[in-house]
Amino acid sequence: MITLNTENLCVGYENKAIVDDINIKLIKGENLCLLGPNGAGKTTILRTLSKLLNPIKGAVYIEGQNIKDIQNKELSKKMSVVLTNKFNGGLMTVFDVVSMGRYPYTGFFGYLGKKDREKISEALKTVNAEDIAKSYFDELSDGQKQKVLVARALVQEPDVIVLDEPTTHLDIKHRLELIEILRTLTKEKGITVILSLHEIDMALKSCDKVALVNKGKIIAYGTPEDVVDEKTIEELYEIKEANFNNLLGSIELSNSNKPRAFVIGGSGYGASIYRVLTKYNIGFYTGVLHENDIDYEIARTIGLPILKENAFEGIKDENIKKAQEMIDDVPFVIDSACPIGDINKNNLQLISYALSKDKKVFSFRKKEECIKLYGEASKNIECIEGMYTLAEKFLSYIDEESIRKSVEGECKNC
Repeated sequence: MITLNTENLCVGYENKAIVDDINIKLIKGENLCLLGPNGAGKTTILRTLSKLLNPIKGAVYIEGQNIKDIQNKELSKKMSVVLTNKFNGGLMTVFDVVSMGRYPYTGFFGYLGKKDREKISEALKTVNAEDIAKSYFDELSDGQKQKVLVARALVQEPDVIVLDEPTTHLDIKHRLELIEILRTLTKEKGITVILSLHEIDMALKSCDKVALVNKGKIIAYGTPEDVVDEKTIEELYEIKEANFNNLLGSIELSNSNKPRAFVIGGSGYGASIYRVLTKYNIGFYTGVLHENDIDYEIARTIGLPILKENAFEGIKDENIKKAQEMIDDVPFVIDSACPIGDINKNNLQLISYALSKDKKVFSFRKKEECIKLYGEASKNIECIEGMYTLAEKFLSYIDEESIRKSVEGECKNC
């Protein structure tokens, strides 16, 4: 059963179109998220879907009925709205605020009957807010307030709930809790949810459908798995200084700086090193990484020069040779302490090679493990703990190297 759909909808203000040609179709219990940059028109779409704005053209239908033909009181039984406007609760308790959502059912005087109170209690239980029912609304945290406003929307017994950026200003705990509440509403109660979010990863992982909004149109609409890819997200937000990874659902800062080090990664052990060096604008090579390794995905997204190997295959001699050539080009090598097995054991040759070339080698392994792996040569490896220590030492060595090269250059000119 189709709960909400639009036909050739055009939205905007004072006959000025903001977003045109909106055609969405949602069945009972589906969750649609609008994604797009600030100013793209997401809020305008939501306000039009909820009849707070009139369409410039086209129509919005709930269960086959055009919303313009539905009286507001009757519409409030079918649809509830949670906007970004700050709600001032004054001296109202949480129970009082939630009870406001019963207005379509309580008549002119707002008398709460037994059923109304049961619905309020049920809504508070659904959003995990029973324990704060007697608290004053204005004394709550932003996360608690947002849950209460969802409860207020829920007691209207709607078929559709519309929310405009409900996770704004929430910490990660309350953000995740709210998303889980919305998932409960869709999957267990069959309520159709339409919302806008800025958290790309959360939207892609929790929503049934997405509509990507930019430059006056819906540039993609459908299930996230079908319509969202790395290029689409980067074009949607016009991302220049970072890249999106579709597999991981995350953003990584770009690093195109001249390589100063070679990082031996694998099994996710290199990821934190990649991010720390990128944060300090230090370029580097990395490898030899298997294509099914998470370090490969993160390095690829950052835009690093990578030496890669086929999944589940041993590292070939030709890749070791290429890695050695990269090591020749930089003064530092970093061992991420990744686990060593049959398919990546050839990476150990790179540490020995770096030491034979008098490169400065940092390792996150314990000294005992370095001795076991590299023998007598391990005495020239600097074992470190913690990413801050790496950054501090690395920058210190870079400064020393820069001074040395500067002095050497001055001597040559003497």
